[in-house]
Amino acid sequence: MTEQIKVGDQVRDFTLKDQDGNDVTLSSLRGKKVLLSFHPLAWTPICRDQMKALDDLYDRFVAKGVEPLGLSVDPIPSKKAWADSMGIRSLKLLSDFWPHGAVADSLGLFIEKHGFSGRANVLVDEEGRVQWVKVYELKTLPDFEEVLNLL
Repeated sequence: MTEQIKVGDQVRDFTLKDQDGNDVTLSSLRGKKVLLSFHPLAWTPICRDQMKALDDLYDRFVAKGVEPLGLSVDPIPSKKAWADSMGIRSLKLLSDFWPHGAVADSLGLFIEKHGFSGRANVLVDEEGRVQWVKVYELKTLPDFEEVLNLL
């Protein structure tokens, strides 16, 4: 496992597909902040609540110049069915499926023994550097108001 990313580190560029199969490339979002919100697995209650909350707050993040993204190791068809089942309106749910957990691992957030990422929020600045990072206990729902208050 890679050492966990910290404030000031450059985030390695990546391209992942969202729930609709569209490519999302981190470097294409330069000039705005990006919130990478990692959740372990789709179809679990806390992950559902985390992504629903982020979708509900999507417009508030965008108003502050932040593009929020949800990430997990789930494959695209699962992400699509899950997003549809939750009524996700705006949030892009990215699939870090293959190579399995590579983006999470590059940030030191992949939990090898479980085969999924930890639960974490990583705020990336306009230049692609970590501005803020918080890793949560797996059973803890992240507080997005905490993130919004930082902005």
